[in-house]
Amino acid sequence: MKPDFVDFHAHLDLYPDLAEAIRICDSSRTATLAVTTTPRAFARNKELAEHSPFVRVALGLHPQLVAERASELALFADLLPQTRYVGEIGLDASPRHYRSFEAQKEVFGKILKLCAEAGDKVLSLHSVRCAKHVLDMVEASLLMGRGAVVLHWFTGSASEARRAVDMGCYFSINERMFATPKVDAVLKGIPTDRLLTETDGPFVERDGVPVQPGDVSKVVDLLASSIGDTPLEIRKLLARNLRNLVS
Repeated sequence: MKPDFVDFHAHLDLYPDLAEAIRICDSSRTATLAVTTTPRAFARNKELAEHSPFVRVALGLHPQLVAERASELALFADLLPQTRYVGEIGLDASPRHYRSFEAQKEVFGKILKLCAEAGDKVLSLHSVRCAKHVLDMVEASLLMGRGAVVLHWFTGSASEARRAVDMGCYFSINERMFATPKVDAVLKGIPTDRLLTETDGPFVERDGVPVQPGDVSKVVDLLASSIGDTPLEIRKLLARNLRNLVS
């Protein structure tokens, strides 16, 4: 079934009712990547989304949880054959999580190696304050050519964005990103055929309330204004980009 919208990074299991969140994405015909933050969360997500026409579940080990969940890496390896999608994974060098940065790099490196060995995986990557480190590790893992990378909520520089484009990466954009002054400079360096949309719900809020699952309507409008096209054409572009990513 062809989607009307694309939400390539959402934490559906962090909404009050996972089954209802999946239903909402299906009813709005939103192709949604339901990322997980720990391997232990994967099974329930996969079970509830098993018959969804629009929701796919990713296996994740969030960098912010590595300090307490690194022991789940073995479970991650066991579960990896069950899905094509991997996320949320990556690195976080923000002050709150920098203490675990070396452990994050060790875990991320092992995950990248597993994905490169398996081949044909689609990854959603976290890269807060460390885009260069993430790109360096992706490049060193020889993953490109063996899989696909989508940079979620990218906060790196315009030059780092251009480097990621040259490496073949995609970018998932949410509405909160447009609140930062540098977003226009970053977007100018990203070809439109590498763009996807995301909610990152329930972490992104609108008027003090978490965005609804799959509700990318505002970011579609913002992208349309930034690119200079209509929302309908942007929706068609995003659906085409998703198709190219996963084909």
